[in-house]
Parts: sequence; structure tokens; C-alpha cells
Amino acid sequence: MSEAVAPSGSTPSPVLSAGERHALAEDVDLLTRLADRELDGELIGLLRARDPAEWFALDLSGEEFDVARKLIADGLAELSDPPTPAQLDDLAAEYAAIHLVNGYDASPAESVWRDEDHLERQEAMFLAREWYARHGVKAPNWRVRADDHLVNELQFLALLLRGGGSRDDLSETARFLRDHLLVWTPLFADRVAARCRIQLYAGLTLAMAIHLRRLGATLGAACGLDMTAPALVFQQIKDDGPSCGSPRGPLKAPVNTPFTGPSW
Repeated sequence: MSEAVAPSGSTPSPVLSAGERHALAEDVDLLTRLADRELDGELIGLLRARDPAEWFALDLSGEEFDVARKLIADGLAELSDPPTPAQLDDLAAEYAAIHLVNGYDASPAESVWRDEDHLERQEAMFLAREWYARHGVKAPNWRVRADDHLVNELQFLALLLRGGGSRDDLSETARFLRDHLLVWTPLFADRVAARCRIQLYAGLTLAMAIHLRRLGATLGAACGLDMTAPALVFQQIKDDGPSCGSPRGPLKAPVNTPFTGPSW
């Protein structure tokens, strides 16, 4: 992979403004919240208040996002306003199936996707831990959520985005995104969308993967970095046929990724 290198003796200059970086970090904060715990009435109200296309600073428009957007809109329309306790319980059960008990054989931990035996807390966890240590942070409780868990990786990505805005800083952010999240989250999202019961969660999970791919393209263009993610050696995804949300074919990186406005 080729990486842009600043001329010797030069001072790296900002390539994204502080406002743009903050907006991107807020985007990732929202993705983190959606993965961190089940949906509640307050968050559902916020999601209803704006079109999914307006949730993020990045422009996610395109055929792939249209699929996610419709799933989200239809899923929200199925809920009463405000949601009933029974509906919230059903959403909580679906969250648990996706994020807690591996009910759809789609682990939210990177190691499972990259390990030959699909085990948790393998090499990917220790590599993520090394990244965190270099930046003076660590996972709150790796026994509960491993370092390479989706929530921890998203939180770290937001931290990097809020850091410096030089080319070197953004290259660091882009490399973490490329070498970790972009390796496995497209497959995670496709499998969740193919197997989950509730289309709202299918749409939200697909939107997450699309956003991360667009973010990768944006950072790669800003710092001149090849954002081709390392190939998975062991993981094979079974095609279970049509589902509530899985798009046709793998998610593709966009050509252009302009900002569209403020995030949450």
C-alpha cells in the first residue's frame, strides 16, 4: 500500500478543519451510541425527527444508502409514537441478539472475523490494544468488551478524529480505520441485515458500514493514503438469499464524499 510522505523537514499542515473533524467525530459518536446499548424512547424520537440522510455530516447518498434509509424509515413507521413498552422490549431483544449473544452468528468483535477458528480475543484484540496504548488509552473492561469490540473501536476512532488535524494525524486515523474497522464491519453489517428480525436494526447496521466506508474514502483523499483494507483470510460469508435488508453485493467505497452539514 502506498502512503503519502511529507517532504523531509516540512511541517504537516491541517488538511481538514477543526469543524470538519468535530462533525466527523460526532457522526462516529452516533454510531457508537447505536452499538453501545438498545434503543430507547428518547433516541427513537430523535431518529424520527430527521431524515436518515440528515443524521450525518457526510453525504451518504447512493443506491446502497437508499436501501438502509428505507429500512430505517419503514422500521420507525412500524413503531407507535411513543413506542409501547412491548415494542421497546422487542427492540431490546433484537439488540441483544445482535450485540450480546451472537444470535445471528455475526459477532461485534473483530477477532471472530479474522481468526482461523473464529475465536474472540485473538490477535486482532492485541493489535487494537497496541493502538490504544500508543495514544494513552485502554478499553474500560476487556473481559466484558474486548479491545477489538465494535464499541471500543468506534470510540477510539472518534478520539483520533478529535485529535490534531495535520496530514500525519489524519493518516494515523485513516490507518486505524482501514486496518481494523473497514476489514470486518462490511461483513458484519451484511450478515446482520441478512438475518435479523427487525428491519430498523438492519437499516441502522447497514448505515453504519456505509458511513465508515465513506469516512475512509474522505480521510484517504485528505491525506493521500490508499484505503484498501487488508483481505480477510479465513472468514467466509454464507449467502442466505433475500432478506430484510442485505444489499446486493459488497459495500463499495464512493468516489466523492462531500460534507453535507452538521451532525447530531
